[in-house]
Amino acid sequence: MFAVPSIIYIAHLKNMLDTPNGRTVHQSLTPRLGGVAVFAGFMSALTIFAPLQNGAKELLAGCIILFFVGLKDDLVGMSVSKKFVGQLLATGIVMIMADVRITSFQGILGIGTLPIGISYAFTLGVIVGITNAINLIDGLDGLAGTIVLIICGTFGYYFYQYGGASYGNYAYVAVCLIGGLLGFLRYNFHRAPIFMGDTGSLVCGFIVSVLAIQFIEMGLRVGQPFGSSAPSVAVGILFVPLFDTLRVFSLRMLAGKSPFSPDKNHIHHRILAMGFQQISTVLLLGLLNILVALLVIHFAYLGNTALITALAVFSALLSIFFGVYQSRISRRQLLASETSN
Repeated sequence: MFAVPSIIYIAHLKNMLDTPNGRTVHQSLTPRLGGVAVFAGFMSALTIFAPLQNGAKELLAGCIILFFVGLKDDLVGMSVSKKFVGQLLATGIVMIMADVRITSFQGILGIGTLPIGISYAFTLGVIVGITNAINLIDGLDGLAGTIVLIICGTFGYYFYQYGGASYGNYAYVAVCLIGGLLGFLRYNFHRAPIFMGDTGSLVCGFIVSVLAIQFIEMGLRVGQPFGSSAPSVAVGILFVPLFDTLRVFSLRMLAGKSPFSPDKNHIHHRILAMGFQQISTVLLLGLLNILVALLVIHFAYLGNTALITALAVFSALLSIFFGVYQSRISRRQLLASETSN
């Protein structure tokens, strides 16, 4: 909280500002270095107070790598391939050195324990996928911070209650990130004088991905709190960023474009197009994430197949709703332009 005003001042002084373009929502030159403050708060608290065993030390090393990758991207720009290399390096550290990986599908599609090679490959996909999902949803003032806050609060509670000696220290990881985000969000709601930038979103996404993997493994090894239903519960807790990423990637590929080509088709763009304000959109998506998380937690006893099917059906209905509403808005705009002509 104390660092952000200084970062804003220096960013304006040195002209390190994000310029509005066709796909951004903001309309003025704004610093993108809020992630520096988030990382400073998170790292200082974690290294002072938290026990750094069971993979937390390697997680911190991965965060440092992604911090510098994001910082370079925010300052001078960086290609997607170079960012991907940084993510691979950070992922490799936690996977290989700390053995943080998904070891079993816990009965999903009838699959149990995974062969070591498939386990590493799938874990790599999960970490890179979730890291980029948080990065992609960082499109409105306060949105990524609010969603990460909800996710970390949920995971942190269960690590604290059920983690024990093997996973309990991840409650510290969650709480330290919550602290860093609360100090930053004080300055990040509409109209925000500073953005999180890739410096913050890559680090937050990486931490969230490791928390999700350890939450799933805790269900397998400790048997708490949801046993074999932990994978589907984790997907529910991560619902908004995962739904948004899968939706935009699918739409881009169906249109014959690269899944990484930027556009204004994210879920927050669609809600803004309905007439909601930025703060209302952030609160609406935060509430959606909380409701889905509460539902999967409440119905965890139904098992992975039922929960994942329900989440898939709900995602499909939500996508259809946004698609229908978007086509109506397009028709209205077309009629209005024809009338004015």
